[in-house]
Amino acid sequence: MRKTHRIRFVRVVLGLWPVVLPAVVHAGPPDPSGHWAGSIEVPGSPLTIDVDLRGKPGAWEGDISIPAQGAKDLGLADVVIDGTSITFAIPGIPGSPKFSGKLAADGASITGDFTQGAATLPFKLERAVKAGTNAKEALAGFSDFVIQALVDWQVPGFAMGIVVDGEVVFAEGFGKRDKEKDLPVTNKTLFAIGSATKAFTSFALGTQVDEGKLEWDKPVVNYLPGFSLYDDYAAGHITPRDLVTHRSGLPRHDLAWYNNTALTRKEMVDRLPYYEPNKQLREKFQYNNMMFLTAGYLVAQLDGREWEDSIRDRVFKPLGMTSTNFSVRDSQASPNFAQPYELKDDTLRKMAFRNIDNVGPAGSINSNIEDMTKWVLLHLNKGKVGGKKIIQEATLADMHMPHVAIPTLPNPEEPDISPSSYGMGWFVQTYRGHYWVHHGGAIDGFIALVSFFPNDGLGIVAFANMNGSSLPGLMTRHAADRVLGLEPRDWNGKALAKWNLGKDATKEAETKKDMLRKPDTKPGHPLEEYAGEYEHPGYGVFEVEVDGERLAGTFNNIVTPFEHWHYEVFNGLENPDDHTFENLRIQFLSNLKGDVDRVAVPLEPAVEEIVFHKRPDSKLSDPAYLAKFTGVYEMAGQEIRFALQGKILTLTVPGQPLYELTADRNDEFNLKGITGYSVRFASDANGGMTAYLNQPNGVFELKRKGS
Repeated sequence: MRKTHRIRFVRVVLGLWPVVLPAVVHAGPPDPSGHWAGSIEVPGSPLTIDVDLRGKPGAWEGDISIPAQGAKDLGLADVVIDGTSITFAIPGIPGSPKFSGKLAADGASITGDFTQGAATLPFKLERAVKAGTNAKEALAGFSDFVIQALVDWQVPGFAMGIVVDGEVVFAEGFGKRDKEKDLPVTNKTLFAIGSATKAFTSFALGTQVDEGKLEWDKPVVNYLPGFSLYDDYAAGHITPRDLVTHRSGLPRHDLAWYNNTALTRKEMVDRLPYYEPNKQLREKFQYNNMMFLTAGYLVAQLDGREWEDSIRDRVFKPLGMTSTNFSVRDSQASPNFAQPYELKDDTLRKMAFRNIDNVGPAGSINSNIEDMTKWVLLHLNKGKVGGKKIIQEATLADMHMPHVAIPTLPNPEEPDISPSSYGMGWFVQTYRGHYWVHHGGAIDGFIALVSFFPNDGLGIVAFANMNGSSLPGLMTRHAADRVLGLEPRDWNGKALAKWNLGKDATKEAETKKDMLRKPDTKPGHPLEEYAGEYEHPGYGVFEVEVDGERLAGTFNNIVTPFEHWHYEVFNGLENPDDHTFENLRIQFLSNLKGDVDRVAVPLEPAVEEIVFHKRPDSKLSDPAYLAKFTGVYEMAGQEIRFALQGKILTLTVPGQPLYELTADRNDEFNLKGITGYSVRFASDANGGMTAYLNQPNGVFELKRKGS
């Protein structure tokens, strides 16, 4: 009983408090300073530890790390070295844990007893090489591997940083940041990190939680009065934690904000009630950038300043991330930035920078390897930088834990890579038995992947300036295998083979596109009748113009030519400057009068097509123009009056309520709230005015008195 009690006590204490091994003091040779690795022999489960000892007789110090408990570089105390006798204690832990041991005559090991309270257990340490040194050796030849991969994948530029046990062991640039100018990538070259920005937004919210400004699980509406969503229940119950875990019930709706540079963040948040959900709140993981936009807007409102200012003060300044910025405009003003590229028909071509400042909290940060390794180190150091804590350890750990499962089946080809879950701003899974926290980022011409393995002290950052490239993920796996000492896998060769097969399949599929088309059909209207401005309260304006024998559509400043496909469907053609809407098929819809008055656009595949309604003629809301329709009209002996109320034209029929008229086009108005009824005005050469009252049973002619 006594032995069992002692072992259980030690396990409990070590589970709550990281064990810190003091530095060994030695009065003469052999020298005890250096890096030591070993374990405390807890029965059934030895506790792995490593210790660093440094100093000189009378002034020894050191630290201990316990990987299984996530403890790293904890300081030692009461270090005494007398000849080969070594003792040290762990301060501030119940039971006064203490190590007492002997340094071997050859200086290769330290053995002795660990005591805590009434428990005594043996320990042994052996001289070891620092993990960073081992990592550098493991990465020998890695640069040559990356250089060849760039050639294989036709990627112009790439950069990678690797940190191990608090040390940057690899930080290199490869290829070209600007092929036309023959400029190289370095560890200072700025790349867009895209959605890897999300972790910064979650981190800022976490610091506000620490300050008492916010609670993760209180409704957002508590902090943003007036906040609303399409679904009233979701609007009243969604929390900050929901915002940053992709469980709002909304699908992406990305094209509502994509390339929109006009709206403020507040205006974008105000549009949220018009985006249709396809799931209930917390029902399912669904990636959503606008929820992270909302999270960033919340950060700003709680701090009383812009999101950028909060991130700068809460993260960039404490970490010394002096090159990182919030806009591709700022990147292009810097001396060292990567150009974005894409492969189009196997030809490398430069892309335009995509400004996504409006949705910045979800993805607008640009950074380099030098700065981003500092960000990864912050997470591996449990929220501390330079000994200063900038976020509570428990708050940070909460971000790294799974909060919502991502419904995917295990990959039978890679059974030792688990399906992912999502934390708060991070994906979470296991990679070949190692806990892996990561987030990628993709925006036009750039791909990024930020990863760390908390239990292994390993962090990896990888960037490429190639649209949709697999290279950052593949090189991250390859580097992790080397540093973690795992059996090599040919991730790159396997993926490259699939990529080449996929390119061939895509080309073949494109040749069969016309199989989806109904042949020998014509549009139902002259092209001019499709022209106009169509509007949706959440997505904004979709403008259609006639362009020769085709139509041209403009949405969020992206212009796309459209050819007739079949019936009332038109197909998007390539715009060499922006092919966002290439092969997008839109369908025009007519009202009961036969007029084209709507266009259905599949901008979000998880819901029905987004329907834009044709805007009425702008002149029909001008009181000066509307005044010419007012007056008393006669029909079958009845006097019918048209009058103005502000900008609204009204209709009064004896014995009936007042009708409001809503503007349509071509001097035509609909009766508000009554389907199938409208009024069209027509003037003659003599200034006379006739109103035609259109009803399902016929058209009634009304002559204005005095005309």
